[in-house]
Amino acid sequence: MRKANGKFFGRPAVRAAAMLMGLVLALFCGGSAKTVQAAGRTVRIVSCRIEGAEVVCEIEADPVPSSDDKTFYLYADEVYEDGPAGEVVGKTAAGKNAEVRFPLDYDTEGSNLSRKFLVSMKRNGRMEQVSDEHYITNPEVLAPVAAERMDRGIKGILPTLEGVVSGELEELGIQQVIYNLYLDDICSDESVPDAIPFAYNDRTWYFDKDKIEYYDAMIRTYNAMDVQVTMVLLNRGEGEYSRDLVHPRAFGAACPGYALNVAQPEGTEHLKAIGAFLGRRYCDEEEHGQIDNWILGNEVNARTEWWYTDSSSLDFNSNIYVKAFRIIYNEMKASNASLRIYNSIDQEWNRKSNPGSFLARDYLDRFNYWIRREGNIDWGLSYHPYNSPLTDPYAWNGPARWVGSTLSTPYITMQNLDILIDYMHRPEFLNPEGEVRSISLAEVGYTSAYGEEKQAASVAYGYLKAASLPDVDAFMLFRMTDHEQEMQSKLNLGLKDINGNRKQAYEMYGKLGTPEDAAAKARASEIIGMDIDEMIEKKIVWTREG
Repeated sequence: MRKANGKFFGRPAVRAAAMLMGLVLALFCGGSAKTVQAAGRTVRIVSCRIEGAEVVCEIEADPVPSSDDKTFYLYADEVYEDGPAGEVVGKTAAGKNAEVRFPLDYDTEGSNLSRKFLVSMKRNGRMEQVSDEHYITNPEVLAPVAAERMDRGIKGILPTLEGVVSGELEELGIQQVIYNLYLDDICSDESVPDAIPFAYNDRTWYFDKDKIEYYDAMIRTYNAMDVQVTMVLLNRGEGEYSRDLVHPRAFGAACPGYALNVAQPEGTEHLKAIGAFLGRRYCDEEEHGQIDNWILGNEVNARTEWWYTDSSSLDFNSNIYVKAFRIIYNEMKASNASLRIYNSIDQEWNRKSNPGSFLARDYLDRFNYWIRREGNIDWGLSYHPYNSPLTDPYAWNGPARWVGSTLSTPYITMQNLDILIDYMHRPEFLNPEGEVRSISLAEVGYTSAYGEEKQAASVAYGYLKAASLPDVDAFMLFRMTDHEQEMQSKLNLGLKDINGNRKQAYEMYGKLGTPEDAAAKARASEIIGMDIDEMIEKKIVWTREG
């Protein structure tokens, strides 16, 4: 939820007026396809991979630095430690090529699964770091399962309970749903009756029985409908038993989302346990349910709203997000090898409506920089290609000043989404297998405040554009039913109105991707005034003044 004028609105609402503010261009901070290495460090950790019960780190050096004893010392640091501050897990003779093996110690107090590793050398009796940090990049080899993913198609929605009970999800042909999981809600304590114990890393953690069983029932229900589940992990900082998860630089502000605590031991260990618990619990549709996709945070480039810290430094904020992402990624993938883990950014590519936020492009570049520098993994991109402004009713005909056809475009919406797709095809953004990453359009919606026909045509355009792009794995409409507070900002985003009446967009979305697809396209083309298939096939970016 977003907050505006003292009220909490749905995610899009608070930006509606702010999007009319002045243009701020982004600074490009990408890089080459080669692994990024800090300047001046000639020692490089090439890889850290799990082999059986061991971790094997491969090291290269050119030239080999001088030292007191011609030895590489490999340190295992927790994410909140810097330099040679952790534990020496191995050492070897310094050379142009070297290897260090050490125990993984998975699920023990000394587990190395989510630690970072660095090479140090002894100079004048003191340890000095001579390499960048590197993480384990193949946690999936530990997973006891690789659950068969429920990849049935891209048509998704933020659902309502009524939509499930009434059969409307099936009627619409929904193949994916997205839901929020608040860490504040699920954390508990041993003093709470019936709390669920979870032993991990030689410590017992506790989870709220009622809330977890609520999620169990909900997820199993969707699984039984053959609907894929994506869950968004959010941290509101409200729970009595989850205060340790709030970053120390995030206290003291009123906002719906806080940066996770990767700066202190307690919060870091708690986050590891949460990742392991959720990964293990939701990997079997027959038992507790199966979640195929996890998104860490929401629009994390919107610092003052969804990933709050008191720092306006892009490096600081993106770095702590990457640390949290590494923990969730490694702990979850060690439980279920087929999971996908996504980051989350908004559509403010080269323009920000809130001066406290970061540009989406800058954040994406920086996130990728840290991942490549510290060990490439198969992260996915969750992107929210809303119209600009949010209240604009035309998905196919945006304002020329906001929607362009080049990388300098202020916003990337559905209309010019090809820019983002092409960007993710760059060599420096490819996954470890050299493939384009999974892209989830996890949140997008169109208002009916200026006419149901426009909304219906926008829904058709958005879905068909997404379906035309092989790299897009999800198109999630926000939402099933209008939200009263969002409507105050003309954001009537539901397929149904506040009274539950179906809009034209409901009928349109239900026909798309079915035998009635041609009729839906014909109606959308009539509203648009151009053949919708031709518009999408030829990548026509049709803009207007205003």
